[in-house]
Amino acid sequence: MAVKLRLVRMGKKKQPTYRVVAAESRRARSGAFLEIVGTYQPRGLSVAEPETIINIDNDKVVAWLRQGAQPTERVAKILKVSGALDAFAASKSGAAVTSESPVAPVAPVAAAVHAVIEDDVEDSVDAAEDDAS
Repeated sequence: MAVKLRLVRMGKKKQPTYRVVAAESRRARSGAFLEIVGTYQPRGLSVAEPETIINIDNDKVVAWLRQGAQPTERVAKILKVSGALDAFAASKSGAAVTSESPVAPVAPVAAAVHAVIEDDVEDSVDAAEDDAS
């Protein structure tokens, strides 16, 4: 059984909210999953607070990564921003992981997430232009 950490879309039309879940790789995108490890709200809480919110349980993510789960590209970028990949690398190397709380704080991380996503969009635009040439 190959397990992936991936996004499951929730929310209303044109107002996406995602769950970060551990799911079997052969299941449908929004199908059955094994465990919820966090949430990702790219549009923020409301129009008044439009900053991106990431809430990841780093301990659960590290446990799944230690069992061999593979994050998708987008989830890997989100985990990097939340610090879960750093915690996994530290636990893998045997270094002590100091964590104030097991859940990453619910805080606006818009600048970091938008920078990562903009880089991803620019790469795909460059690739499309290369294909068109």
